[in-house]
Amino acid sequence: MDRADFLRLVGAGVGVAVLGPCLQGCRKQQDAPHLNVDFTLDLTQSGNQALTANGGYLVTQGVIVARTLDGNYIAVAAACTHQGVTVQYQASSHRFHCNGHGANFSESGVVQNGPATTDLQRMNTSLEGQALRVWS
Repeated sequence: MDRADFLRLVGAGVGVAVLGPCLQGCRKQQDAPHLNVDFTLDLTQSGNQALTANGGYLVTQGVIVARTLDGNYIAVAAACTHQGVTVQYQASSHRFHCNGHGANFSESGVVQNGPATTDLQRMNTSLEGQALRVWS
């Protein structure tokens, strides 16, 4: 192997090493797994206090549970359907937002803008006393 062949080989290896992670960030949309959940949150427990105020939210068991400004409880899968980043609830905008790449979803989990193209899985909620049940 002469010097020119060696430099070409090393250059190709460096190119793969440098470009590989860059291209990984541009991968296709993640397949959103279907969550099968059924759990109850005791709203008197300190870990669930965020849900006692309108606009509050928490993430548990792969689900983001929120209390809307109107006082209704909503829940959707917490992983953005674009690349799996955990979404946040923005009560004042009535939406779930992904800080990863800026996708927004309505309070019912419907894509409002991309890069995500698949809705968040919506969960059922019911409140009985201070027990909030969340299920798929």
